[in-house]
Amino acid sequence: MKRILIMAVAFLIAAAPSFAQVSIDRKVDSLLAIMTLDEKIGQMNQLHPDIHDLETEIRSGKVGSVLSVVGTEWMNRLQKIAVEETRLGIPLLNGRDVIHGFRTIFPIPLGQAASFNPEIVREGAAIAAEEAYHEGINWTFAPMLDISHDARWGRIAESLGEDPLLAGIMGAAMVEGFQGADPENISGIAACAKHFVGYGAAEGGRDYNSTNIPERRLRNLHLRPFKAVADAGVASLMTAFNDNDGIPMTGNTRLIRDILRQEWGWDGMIVSDWESIREMIAHGFCQDEVEAAYKAALAGVDVEMVSETYIRNLKKMVEEGIVPMSVIDQSVGNILRLKFRLGLFDNPYWQPAEAPSSEKALKTAQKAAEESIILLKNTNAALPLNASEIRSVAVTGPLADAPADQIGTWVFDGDVTRSVTPIEAIREMYGDKVEIIYDPILNYSRETLPSDAEKRIRRLSKADVILYFAGEEAILSGEAHCLSSISLQGGQEQLGKLLKETGTKVISIIMAGRPIALKPTLENSDAMLFAFHPGSMAGPALTRTIFGEICPSGKLPVTFPVDEGQIPIYYNHNSTGRPSDGKEILLHDIPLNASQTSLGNKSYYLDSGKDPLFPFGYGLSYTSFEYSDIRLSKTEINPGESVEVTLTLKNTGKMAGAEIVQCYIQDEFASAARPVRELADFKKIFLQPGESIEVKMQISPSAMSFYDINMNYSMEKGRFKVFVGKDSNAPLAGTFRL
Repeated sequence: MKRILIMAVAFLIAAAPSFAQVSIDRKVDSLLAIMTLDEKIGQMNQLHPDIHDLETEIRSGKVGSVLSVVGTEWMNRLQKIAVEETRLGIPLLNGRDVIHGFRTIFPIPLGQAASFNPEIVREGAAIAAEEAYHEGINWTFAPMLDISHDARWGRIAESLGEDPLLAGIMGAAMVEGFQGADPENISGIAACAKHFVGYGAAEGGRDYNSTNIPERRLRNLHLRPFKAVADAGVASLMTAFNDNDGIPMTGNTRLIRDILRQEWGWDGMIVSDWESIREMIAHGFCQDEVEAAYKAALAGVDVEMVSETYIRNLKKMVEEGIVPMSVIDQSVGNILRLKFRLGLFDNPYWQPAEAPSSEKALKTAQKAAEESIILLKNTNAALPLNASEIRSVAVTGPLADAPADQIGTWVFDGDVTRSVTPIEAIREMYGDKVEIIYDPILNYSRETLPSDAEKRIRRLSKADVILYFAGEEAILSGEAHCLSSISLQGGQEQLGKLLKETGTKVISIIMAGRPIALKPTLENSDAMLFAFHPGSMAGPALTRTIFGEICPSGKLPVTFPVDEGQIPIYYNHNSTGRPSDGKEILLHDIPLNASQTSLGNKSYYLDSGKDPLFPFGYGLSYTSFEYSDIRLSKTEINPGESVEVTLTLKNTGKMAGAEIVQCYIQDEFASAARPVRELADFKKIFLQPGESIEVKMQISPSAMSFYDINMNYSMEKGRFKVFVGKDSNAPLAGTFRL
């Protein structure tokens, strides 16, 4: 701290009465003015303890940030070197993947999106930030805002769904949870929006693969959630691994400098993904690391993660005039600005403190898990179970007691001892009320059925109901964990069939990191709950839902295909010139010797049709809701005006519950083809039985705007259809004209 204060007085005393009163931009400019070129490039270098000798490199002034240093004692030791043993004493950033919790694990981001509740997302991120900061972390690489229409892509688990409005709202909530309400003075840890941009559209759902996204689609879809979090003040952003139209994102000047910086005016810090600068050589975009460093720096990548091409090559290129000093100053200015926003120059060290309350964290994680659970099927009101009406419950399946798998992918620091599994929760909460017969049959999701499976199933069938916990292990989703088949692995489908054949009621509970091709298991289930890996408190959340202590309210944030052959599949697609009308002839109904044109010549699959297994926004409830008195505030509007949609929502069932009211629009005719539907607004409404409420929703100018045929962002004149209801198949509610 002494060195920092001396430095501050030296170059700021004439400008202001105190260092704290000087604006961040003036502090940055003053510090840049006294930095050497070596010190500047050192700030642009991020190193990892498993690869580098951090203490030596920091002491030499070659490090501005570190990666995955966990523990305040260790981090303070490194920070002390940076602050007290370097010329200017510039403190370090310490980044870590805190994706959906730190010690306490919340549902995977795709599961959090299923809640349609930005407040619970904000609360979860705030708790994760508190736990991470307590362990020496001040920067996280989240939220992930990649829009994906391909369930084969492993990283869909980290996404916030297929809809740009939903992803943007949830992402902004996550940013506020991590950083606090004031982006200029970050009270938590810095967030990092990733991956900029288009990574979720990787060809074939295969990680790191190329994308080919036209600029209009890039702007109308993939960039929208990034713009939302940029407007919300996200502190940093990470470039994507993919190339788009042959240009790797880490070297994409058009996207970074022209759109992100110039158009949007965003002044945060940009970091490469792991070694993605050097990987531009493997892309064939750069011939060597010198060219890679050159293209990344000119594109505007401020911090290089791990690969060190900057530290080895930028100085010479600046001295030779190949890279302008202004490029370096811009990048270093962005880095320093973030450090000032975090208050690191005033308080660089982590102070020993009491660990965050695990009780509060687990309570919030349970609430998040409960709101993420989706009821997909409920034949003859098979759910909820009434403990007073049944004598015994059989519990089986590989996810019934899998504490590590239930927390999902990309969890480096999760405390598995905090995981409460379904079988543990059922025993604790209902073990004194009903007999519990437990036999997993399958020990993990990829295991094939054992030879004695049928004998063991006969024992389970003696219960009044079978709870079948199936799904995916955590390792089957996440980065580089892509699948060509999204059916349940191993012997799970076969087990589901055998359970159904017993004649005992079967309730399937699926936990997974992606949409699953569930049709066979769905057919063999009387009811089905789906939970994207729900986190530490999966057990209590699912048990309370199964036994009706809470009413499921989650909705699908992605479309579920019948099978992987329907991929890519998503609700907000453009119409074709020959759209399907639902009257097509399917494979087994085709007459023998039918003529080529007799099937209707429409856009669909002969074997799986056009409709998904479940549409975006789908989710059932234990209660029922009635929509009535739907009306629009205007039938004609002027450019820049909104339309208010009003309706009455009534809980007509016998149980309290929440309904996610969804409003969609269609721009019927435009200069460029528009989606058949787009989410314009949503509201989560909780009602007691018999209670009704007037719900107001807004169709904003931004919901009606798009990048037109001339690539201008505008509202075009024409007619809009409005759809209001329970999911993306909501019925027509009205029209208005611009």
